[in-house]
Amino acid sequence: MLTMNRRSLLGAGAGAAGLLGAAAFTPAWARGASLNGRHIRAGFDEVSGASIDLTIGEGPRVVQGRRGHAIAVNGSVPGPLVRLKEGEAVRLNVTNTLDEDSSIHWHGLLLPFQFDGVPGVSFPGIRPGETFTYDLPPIRQTGTYWWHSHSGLQEQAGHYGPIVIEPAGPDPVQADRDYVLLLSEFTPMHPHTIMDKLKKGEGYFNYQRTTWTDDYPLSGEDRRMWAEMRMMPTDILDVTGSTYTYLANGHGPMEGLEFLFNPGQRVRIRVINGSAMTFFNVRIPGARIHIVAADGQNVRPVPVEEFQIGTAETYDFIVEPTGEAMTIVAESMDRSGMAVATLASRPGARAPVPALRDAPLLTMADMGMSGMDHGASGEMDGMNHAAMGHGPQNPASTQQPEPMEAMNMEGMNMRDTSMLPPDVEVGPGIDMVAMNPVDRTGDPGIGLDKVPHRVLTYRDLVALEPNDDLRTPSRQMEIHLTGNMERFMWSFDGKKFSSVSEDPIRFAYNERVRVKLVNDTMMAHPIHLHGHFFELVNGAPADRQPQKHTVIVQPGGSASFDLTADESGDWAFHCHLLYHMHAGMFQIVTVAPQGDAPEQERVGEHG
Repeated sequence: MLTMNRRSLLGAGAGAAGLLGAAAFTPAWARGASLNGRHIRAGFDEVSGASIDLTIGEGPRVVQGRRGHAIAVNGSVPGPLVRLKEGEAVRLNVTNTLDEDSSIHWHGLLLPFQFDGVPGVSFPGIRPGETFTYDLPPIRQTGTYWWHSHSGLQEQAGHYGPIVIEPAGPDPVQADRDYVLLLSEFTPMHPHTIMDKLKKGEGYFNYQRTTWTDDYPLSGEDRRMWAEMRMMPTDILDVTGSTYTYLANGHGPMEGLEFLFNPGQRVRIRVINGSAMTFFNVRIPGARIHIVAADGQNVRPVPVEEFQIGTAETYDFIVEPTGEAMTIVAESMDRSGMAVATLASRPGARAPVPALRDAPLLTMADMGMSGMDHGASGEMDGMNHAAMGHGPQNPASTQQPEPMEAMNMEGMNMRDTSMLPPDVEVGPGIDMVAMNPVDRTGDPGIGLDKVPHRVLTYRDLVALEPNDDLRTPSRQMEIHLTGNMERFMWSFDGKKFSSVSEDPIRFAYNERVRVKLVNDTMMAHPIHLHGHFFELVNGAPADRQPQKHTVIVQPGGSASFDLTADESGDWAFHCHLLYHMHAGMFQIVTVAPQGDAPEQERVGEHG
């Protein structure tokens, strides 16, 4: 292990130009040499200033006694907190000491496309031994973001870290203490081994399957129905706690991460879901929290007691902890494990850690059957719908599916690809079509519709400041999220990325478009657009629709956003579940150069 003094030296040096370049001070991990048994550190340092050096290395890592291989930046997982300031430019010098190409994508940042950091889309990547400088102009935003590799599956191995951008003026969110909580996973399994197992059996990591002896609230008829569909009501996450240890700032739940507070203080927690494949349900038992920002953008405070955060999303909340200690629980959506941190009034103070709740079950709404008009029983391909009168016990709360007793499934076919628009490519990559994919932005997320407390939904989000483009979209676009779960095939519009790279999604500069995402699968997908914010169509007034860079599209449902395409260049657009993206749910968005196109005058720019 490195000594504390040496760590301090390296931490300070990482923020100073040129220091890490001095060979005399270059640590072993930064040279790409053997670490001689030195482990990657958990937790992160902080770097800031006009020029920041980051070095990608690798080495062994141990989490709660489990040993694996890690890709680290500046010697730790997560890598350092990059602290920036609104209005100030920054040069980020990234050195790759791996024996393979690498990259860093600045997730959620508005920047020139050539510095977005996606190999093959916006730059060639960083080759072994090379240093690439991301020369960013003055930062145009504030808030909570993160960075991660966009090369292969490196992100799963630990190649990620947080970003905080401080406002140039007063921060509308006032707090006595300000912490980052970066959620992620650790596994001793190599990422490509995970991918290989998913391709061979997509339910490989699902240890919560239905059995003859389980106590899930399913009747025999329900079980036969799911079996005939060759689907599992517990197919919530592809990779689970069977291999993952869930992490809070790189620490396992037994490793004691704590955030100190004094009684009466307001504490800001910046939650970043930097995981590869996990949705988390975040709560502090006994506390009410106020959501104050989503994806880095301030929103009107929303009092809740729990929220679901999809991969790649960020939420900031304020809490006023009471007592000696309170536990922050980040439970994986399938309830197979949790990350834990403690709000502590003194070092070492602890509060009880609640047990994992019962595993949730998928519903008819998750099959794309919300709100359908059903009358009597009938047959669906491969399904006995006379048996569907005893559906799962937790239908979506805001798009209540009707009791299955009343359903007439005659003529329905969840594999009826004739319901798809003609631009969706039908083939073996599609094994399900949502029959009634309603807007599910009012849903709290899988498994949270029946909890006895208030849970955040997208419809609660209202932008704190008015949006600057109030034009009505000039056209609408519909994109289907498609897949074949049995074969672990994922795509947009039935086409995996490798087959559509020459046919990107095209926008004219400054074009205003409404994009509707239709999820034809039974899994929730966090869809991320690089280089832009879009306004989520969630029922908020047009000038207060919340701006986000990532949107969860619930299973069998839809979500829409309005986009002003005013960042020219090529941008990635993809599902942020790492193995879904790797399997093909990825596209390129091309925004035409500005050329002579006039800038759209925005609200508040003049007068």
